[in-house]
Amino acid sequence: QVQLVESGGGLVQAGGSLRLSCVVSGVTFSRYGLGWFRQAPGKEREFVAAISRSGRDSDYAHSVKGRFTISRDNDKKSVYLQMTSLKPEDTAVYSCAARHTILSVPATRDNSAYDYWGQGTQVTVSS
Repeated sequence: QVQLVESGGGLVQAGGSLRLSCVVSGVTFSRYGLGWFRQAPGKEREFVAAISRSGRDSDYAHSVKGRFTISRDNDKKSVYLQMTSLKPEDTAVYSCAARHTILSVPATRDNSAYDYWGQGTQVTVSS
């Protein structure tokens, strides 16, 4: 059974930092590209960041580039999202996703292309 379990969300003041984690089980982790997405109330899910199977390549949404960093640890079967300089508009439920791929490029921005999803973790940024 495939599971993606996020943690690390919470309430933080604007300008603060949080580190999200996602542990993946039930798949050969190194064969999957990974992504983080978020969904705010009343809005569609949006791409945040993605990383390649090796972790060497990453991709970011314009709104978070320079503030967020995605990384992975293939030994721990985990993907992380380090978030700094948080803004109230970053408030959302953040979910990790995995996509099986043979490509050595960051996982896609297209959320419909992912095979597995976590339940999400709430991030709330107060002004």
